[in-house]
Amino acid sequence: MPEAAGDKPRHILRNILGGSAGNLVEWFDWYVYSAFALYFAPVFFPKGDQTAQLLQTAGVFAVGFFMRPIGAWLMGVYADHRGRKAGLTLSVSLMCVGSLMIALSPTYAQAGLLSPATLVLARIIQGLSLGGEYGSSATYMSEMADRDRRGFWSSFLYVTIIGGQLTALALLVFLQATFGEAAMHSWGWRVGFVVGALLAIVVFFIRRRLDETQSYERVAARKDRRRSNVVTLFRDHPREALLVIGITAGGTASFYAYTIYLQKFLANTSGFDKATASQIMTVALTIMLLLQPVAGRLSDFVGRRPLMIGFGICGTLFTYPIFAALAHTHEVSAAFALVMAALVMVTGYTSINAIVKAELFPADIRALGVALPYALANTIFGGTAEYIALWLKDIGHEPWFYIYISLLCAIYLVACLMMRETKTTSRIEED
Repeated sequence: MPEAAGDKPRHILRNILGGSAGNLVEWFDWYVYSAFALYFAPVFFPKGDQTAQLLQTAGVFAVGFFMRPIGAWLMGVYADHRGRKAGLTLSVSLMCVGSLMIALSPTYAQAGLLSPATLVLARIIQGLSLGGEYGSSATYMSEMADRDRRGFWSSFLYVTIIGGQLTALALLVFLQATFGEAAMHSWGWRVGFVVGALLAIVVFFIRRRLDETQSYERVAARKDRRRSNVVTLFRDHPREALLVIGITAGGTASFYAYTIYLQKFLANTSGFDKATASQIMTVALTIMLLLQPVAGRLSDFVGRRPLMIGFGICGTLFTYPIFAALAHTHEVSAAFALVMAALVMVTGYTSINAIVKAELFPADIRALGVALPYALANTIFGGTAEYIALWLKDIGHEPWFYIYISLLCAIYLVACLMMRETKTTSRIEED
């Protein structure tokens, strides 16, 4: 039964923190792959130079992304039919399985092609997991929040996404200092995946104790409830679905370019050693993490569109200059300042994109509406961003990547200008 209105404030913080902890571990498991790729790429792909090895590893990273729309479809429908909590529990279980597979996988020297095949299968499972995770967690946190602070509470989705990446980087820095380069290349990289699997087990039990949202319980009790499926989504909500795709295209490509790829860019293009590149990104991402609730709370006062339009303008105009300057930067302080500028810009998207998408859809199709269009755009533009960047570098045209991201930011800006202010037109009606 839905909890009484007077009880809700006491439970918001507990459920938001519980959902956030699970989301952090999900994204930690996902990002460990990218953070540790500099070390395990030769284990699975021993042929070629560092760029070629990273290119093959990025290709497997993209394979995981191609599974996300399928995961978003299956688990979005599941979360709309069985509940947000059920979707969250299933997603973290799948992520645990994928992490264990990578941690225990044989090397190419031991098993030949079975080694990269195991890596691909593990990323497929993790892609299915993460495809459902975003929709379920974004919907859960948006529905659990009170109306006046939805921007603030939903910003914790990207606090945990960034927190997962930051935790993966922090673990990498710790292991680098503890084990040294030789051990990290030999076996130390496996520790990250073991830690991720163990944390996922803990989160499984945390998520089983979460409350269900009032929005889902009220819809589930209705006899005239619509079935959540792809046909219903694109037939009844085509404008909203296309808006999510347009917003996600520029937002997610920029996020992956400014965060995941920049660690490799600093090492592979700017010329910093791996440890320094990791340290720069760790500090910068820590600051970015702290900015998310600030920007989310600001959106509760001024609305969502001003922040999103602000990033669209800045991303279109300043992505190329930031990357071009970083390519020729060899001072740590200058590199950090440029990285930080990019991360501050993209906060206009990351801090509130979850609530914006959730506010566009009614409760009976909200999890699928948030998850599937996001996953489609994320697969096409986010999952391939690193691969495109490395491929363009490999063929000698790296600056084309800066132009590519700038153009996607321009598409994002157009989508934001076409969008209504969701703070005042929210479809999340239950308080």
